[in-house]
Amino acid sequence: MPPSDRIVISGARANNLKGIDLELPRDALIVITGLSGSGKSSLAFDTIYAEGQRRYVESLSAYARQFLGQMEKPDVDSIEGLSPAISIDQKTTSRNPRSTVGTVTEIYDYLRLLWARIGKPHCYNCGAPISGQSQEQLAPIVRGRKGEYGKQLAELRGEGFARVKVDGELRRLDEQIELDKKFKHDISVVVDRLVMKEGVRKRLSESVEAASQLAEGLVEIETLPDGGEPETMLFSERFACLNCGTSMPELEPRIFSFNSPHGCCQRCHGLGFQRVIDPELIVPDPTLSISEGALDPWTKAASVYHRRLLEAVAETNGIDIDTPWQDLSGRDRELLLSGTGDERHTVSYRNRFGRRRVYTVRFDGMLASLERRYENTDSENTRERIEGLMALQPCPACGGARLRPESLAVMVGGLNIYEYTRFSARAALEWIQALELTDTERAIARLVVREIAERLRFLDSVGIGYLSLERAAATLSGGEAQRIRLATQIGSSLVGVLYILDEPSIGLHQRDNAKLIDTLRRLRDLGNTVIVVEHDEGTIRAADHVVDLGPGAGEHGGELVAQGTAAQVARQAGSLTGRYLNGKLSIPIPELRRSPRGELVVRGARQHNLKNADVSVPLGVFCCVTGVSGSGKSTLVNEVLYRAVANRLHRARLRPGAHDRIEGLDQVDKIISIDQSPIGRTPRSNPATYTGVFDHIRDLFSRTKEARVRGYKPGRFSFNVKGGRCEVCRGDGQIKIEMHFLPDVYVPCEQCHGRRYNRETLEVRFKG
Repeated sequence: MPPSDRIVISGARANNLKGIDLELPRDALIVITGLSGSGKSSLAFDTIYAEGQRRYVESLSAYARQFLGQMEKPDVDSIEGLSPAISIDQKTTSRNPRSTVGTVTEIYDYLRLLWARIGKPHCYNCGAPISGQSQEQLAPIVRGRKGEYGKQLAELRGEGFARVKVDGELRRLDEQIELDKKFKHDISVVVDRLVMKEGVRKRLSESVEAASQLAEGLVEIETLPDGGEPETMLFSERFACLNCGTSMPELEPRIFSFNSPHGCCQRCHGLGFQRVIDPELIVPDPTLSISEGALDPWTKAASVYHRRLLEAVAETNGIDIDTPWQDLSGRDRELLLSGTGDERHTVSYRNRFGRRRVYTVRFDGMLASLERRYENTDSENTRERIEGLMALQPCPACGGARLRPESLAVMVGGLNIYEYTRFSARAALEWIQALELTDTERAIARLVVREIAERLRFLDSVGIGYLSLERAAATLSGGEAQRIRLATQIGSSLVGVLYILDEPSIGLHQRDNAKLIDTLRRLRDLGNTVIVVEHDEGTIRAADHVVDLGPGAGEHGGELVAQGTAAQVARQAGSLTGRYLNGKLSIPIPELRRSPRGELVVRGARQHNLKNADVSVPLGVFCCVTGVSGSGKSTLVNEVLYRAVANRLHRARLRPGAHDRIEGLDQVDKIISIDQSPIGRTPRSNPATYTGVFDHIRDLFSRTKEARVRGYKPGRFSFNVKGGRCEVCRGDGQIKIEMHFLPDVYVPCEQCHGRRYNRETLEVRFKG
């Protein structure tokens, strides 16, 4: 192929790659596959992406480069035909609690613009529609307020006004007007009386302006039609409710942003939740009675006096402390949590000096007691202990909507902006496509609606149409976050870019896999080169070009085993991937399966989209929970089952998802969760320190004869603390040299030569 139609890589040696020479077609869908650890990410990300990004950044000015993260030059002889590269991996999920699916995809920015331009404001107090009027359409000085208002009436008389309308009755200002201050009154000044005819427009305008200034923008117009009843019309110059006078800010996109002080809820500041004492964390195991320790988290945080008070309250109110907490009546539990009001209880106990004390006191409840101690304590230990009993609860002011009441009172198609973001992407797309607009609204919102619909369509096309727009980005799995970024890139419609993706099909049901492959093809058809690190068979077969690395993992990998179309790779005898593609190898289905030796039964699971599900989980077997993306698998396993069992077995303080109970816990003694959270990325961390093996290695060296003679403890063999480490590089083994607008340079430490330890520590040997 011509040089302009290919990417030519020569001598790639990053990590375990063994000097690979490779030609890849441009404007194609390329899949790099192979065993885990065979060098796929080293080729795709550490070589191709790193060099593409480095060259693009180097094209910028030296001033701009010092503000950007510089990537060092990869270990490769040359790469030709590179385009600017964009990486879409699984490590970029935002953990910011303010970040949502809507903000990450920028859909929410367009929604704010839509609601600001065609939204219909309503009064958040009484629900009445609000609209601003011009002064030609017009409005009173007292509306529904108690008082005598003698001073105001005298001031109006002094300003030359002759008549007022008091509680619907027309009165002259030169007569005595006495009002009962115990009743509410309506007072309007008669600014002018006009007969509508030619030539009165100027006088009408001046009268309206005067009335508007007197009544702070409110104007009443009373018409007297021939032979009919008088009709009064009320108008407002500003956005204000005509019924209750509640004012409304001018509609701008920023009042719909929960990240702006102009739009966020004043109580939770746009987070949608607050940390409060959670009754479920005070009682993590409701199957225990009070005497068995159901309230241990509270009683341990309290003094002897508080425990005696709790016992006195239980005795006074006939609460059996030997009854499991979950079997107590709602009244009994509420008394213990929220207090007994003004009722007094006699508490008798011995203080720390052995003296007997008797008090008669009120009981405020465990919740109020903990909140008061949390606010008033100076002890960090007490504060941390009580924080362990707190959970994130929806904000009581906004109910989790994050926005101020004025923003939530603006409607488009009968919905406020929060109600719309609660839709799934698929449902939101259907709603906005069916939105009925007037001709004026359509002219204003045409481009905005089109952008919103396009981005929602992209989300659905990559298989995550089930996600709601208000879903917090921190709760997304790695695969979901990657597909969101993929949808955003399709929406940008860039051409001539090199996209590199890391297993985008992970966690995706086969039903949605075809959608993902079509999306990757669409990205390619725009005129881009798409490189995918992938194991999925469907994606491999759909690729224009397949690169198979191997033959093994780690030091046994890093070689080019096969390349070409999927069919060509399948014919390569030395390709392990090829043997699976042509059917010579397969994963055997076991003829015999283990029999369960018990089961855990989750009753009434109803968190998120679970619909009162009863689920039996067999024990002692390999159990798989499956279903289409978004069906509730993670909710059932991680939020309901794991949290509830961990609370019961390990006294964890987690808030489990809504469910009735879990049966069969007597058959389990431990539960461990292994999730997709990334391991530590610190340069001081390695597999030995992360897995804990290094603790045993250090202990082993400290037991050698030489170490005992010198008095070395296990800490001497740690490169993270003073004593045994090299102090020149502080145990890093290399020294970082900042180069400002060039990538930072790391050079081996001249003292320890990369060994991390000082000479004395390295003199201790085990078996040579």
